Amino acid sequence: MANNSIRAIDALEEAHKIAFAPFVFQAVVSLRKLGVFDKIFQYRKKGGISLDDIAEELSLSTYGVGVLLEIAESSDIVTKNPSGNYEITTTGYFLTYNETVNVNINFTQDVCYKGLYHLEEAIKTGKPQGLKELGDWSTIYEGLSKLSPQQQKSWFEFDHHYSDDVFEEALTKVFAKERKHIFDIGANTGKFSIRCSKFNKDVKVTMVDLPGQLAKAMANVKEEGVADRVQPYEIDWLSKDPKIPTGADTIWLCQFLDCFSKPEIEKILTICANAMDDKAELIIVETFTDRQRFDNAKFILEATSLYFTVLANGNSKMYQAEELIEVVNNAGLRIKEDQPLGEYHTMLVCQKK
Repeated sequence: MANNSIRAIDALEEAHKIAFAPFVFQAVVSLRKLGVFDKIFQYRKKGGISLDDIAEELSLSTYGVGVLLEIAESSDIVTKNPSGNYEITTTGYFLTYNETVNVNINFTQDVCYKGLYHLEEAIKTGKPQGLKELGDWSTIYEGLSKLSPQQQKSWFEFDHHYSDDVFEEALTKVFAKERKHIFDIGANTGKFSIRCSKFNKDVKVTMVDLPGQLAKAMANVKEEGVADRVQPYEIDWLSKDPKIPTGADTIWLCQFLDCFSKPEIEKILTICANAMDDKAELIIVETFTDRQRFDNAKFILEATSLYFTVLANGNSKMYQAEELIEVVNNAGLRIKEDQPLGEYHTMLVCQKK
């Protein structure tokens, strides 16, 4: 929220923090990976720990640890007590041990950091110009199965962190009525399809995704012992004339549509609507930027939009609710239920008009 009454000296300080934000971020990454935060935290009940002791116990130079801790102290991540020992602040604690922050840092560092340098070029061209830092693909989805193990780990942990927690509540709502055959659009690693199959022993699931993702998803399905009721269907939604089969009574799209531009979303939803009968339901689960209770959640989503711009595809984002609802209506669907799901998500249950 804009605050035009802030003092000039405070505004200048904030501006300098933004100017050097990459320095602070990389210092934090280094302090985490080198074990400095963990070491300081170990001494939280012992009056903190000195620079020399940190360096000695971690077999690092006092110079190296010192320059990192100096910027961390100026950024209120660590503090030096009257004895000259370092202690971790609440902000430092969250940077080290909060699950959501941990997922966000790893995603930023391993997947996005180098690519973000090309953001201006991406804005000008409408193409994910930063993707070349990861591989030679037109969208990141083509290359997910080819990312390095660490990049895959960070990407999937980020993706799953913001969806897994709502699955149980979502499944309870989904199976409040009988479901015989569900299409899991954008199945990813197959987590939802597997959860569906275990939640309801009779339902059949078709996972719809790119070949690379389906190979990984089907391996997980077989490992979980539900391959008798889960089958793959390969599709490239950006191809000239994609189609899905008919026969599903439920089409599930969770955190999928934000991977596409609004014209592409309308195309996808229209294809889905054409495959539905009058009783079938299409269920959209998304995190809308304008339906967040907390500013930090909205901030995370808007930052994620820049990932889509520079790395994922160049033309999608995290949408406001009304933006997506308009596209749903344009695709020949009507929203019969619009309800919150968990802390951050919205579930839209749609039928053909």
